[in-house]
Formats: sequence, C-alpha cells, structure tokens
Amino acid sequence: MAATSDPISDGPTARQQAVLDAVLGLMVERGEQLTMTAVARRASCSKETLYKWFGDRDGLLTATVQWQASKVRAGNFDRQKLDALTLRESLARFAANWLSVISSETSIALNRIAISQSGSKDGTLGVIVLANGRVAIGERLKPVLDAGREAGLLAFDDTETAFRTFFGLVGRDVQIRLLLGDALKLSAAEIERDAARATDQFLALHGRLAAAPKA
Repeated sequence: MAATSDPISDGPTARQQAVLDAVLGLMVERGEQLTMTAVARRASCSKETLYKWFGDRDGLLTATVQWQASKVRAGNFDRQKLDALTLRESLARFAANWLSVISSETSIALNRIAISQSGSKDGTLGVIVLANGRVAIGERLKPVLDAGREAGLLAFDDTETAFRTFFGLVGRDVQIRLLLGDALKLSAAEIERDAARATDQFLALHGRLAAAPKA
C-alpha cells in the first residue's frame, strides 16, 4: 500500500509527531517486535489512520527515521554573508545535534534493529536508515561545506569526501561502542565539547584561515 502523503517532507503535525515518537519508544522496549497494531495502541489512534498517513509498515519506519534524522541540522546562515565565526558555529551545531541523536536510546535501538535485519529478507530497515539517515544528513550539511568553500573559508576538492572526514571526526568510535553495549553516557557539556573539538580539527585540515575564531 502506498503512502498517501509524506508527513516528514510536508512537516509532521503534532499528532503525527506523537505517533513517530511512539514508534521510537516501542523500538526501545520491544526491539524488532513492532506492529501497526502496537503502534496504534500506544499512540491511541486507529490502524486506518496509520495506513492513511504512512501507507504501510515500511512507510511508517521511513517517516520515523526521517523524523529522528530531522533533529540533526547545522542552523541557519546567510550564504552571501558567511564568515569564519558563523561557519564554525554552523558546523559545531550540526556536530552537537548529531552526537545527541546517535547517543539517544531511541537511535541506538533503531540502528540495532536495522543491523540485525540487514542479512535477512526483511532487511528493509537498513536501507531506510541509510537513505533517510546518513545520506539525508549528508545532503543537509554539504551546502554548508560548499558555502564555506565559495566564501574562501574552506579548501577541499570533493564535497562528499570532506563531509566524510567531518563525519568521522565527529562520530569517532561513539556509535559503534553504543551499538555494542558500551555504557557510554555523554552529558550535554561533553557533547558540546566533543562537537567543538571535532569542528576545530576539521578546520585545521580544511580551513583557509590560520586559526578559526572561537565561539
């Protein structure tokens, strides 16, 4: 059954957000045992409403991943007036948002399920997570990197490669440790510190200025 609308690209309503949060909560509690019936019960809505909004289980999962990934943003900036401080703030904000999302119990549960299903015939969640998570997040940050290069603040040959470098500096081994059960707990202060450090490391590699100004 095809979805009749895309609640994420259109901007989910408060009611739809509650449904997507219910899905994330159920993933944390039940892992792979996620059904439309359970979601409808948890979100206090009918299955008919779920099918109307999301189409089918894959549509619901896609919307859920999109909703989770939408929390990772670099912030607003004027492309025509981009300076070194604004660029650094945008990159650091993206890094902090991403670290907050991947270290949340909902993202850990979502990614564990996707990995566990990746080798089976029901492994569609992995494709959904990759396309609407990492790939979509990359397309959200690449315009910031391109704007920095156009403004003469960054130097790199390929945007995808530059993004992967930044992504690696930000994520380090955090996500794999969490997925493997490490009891790693990142406080808000630690996330801000790690995001700032990764940003400065990236600017040391690709920045055109001798020293990036501190926030």
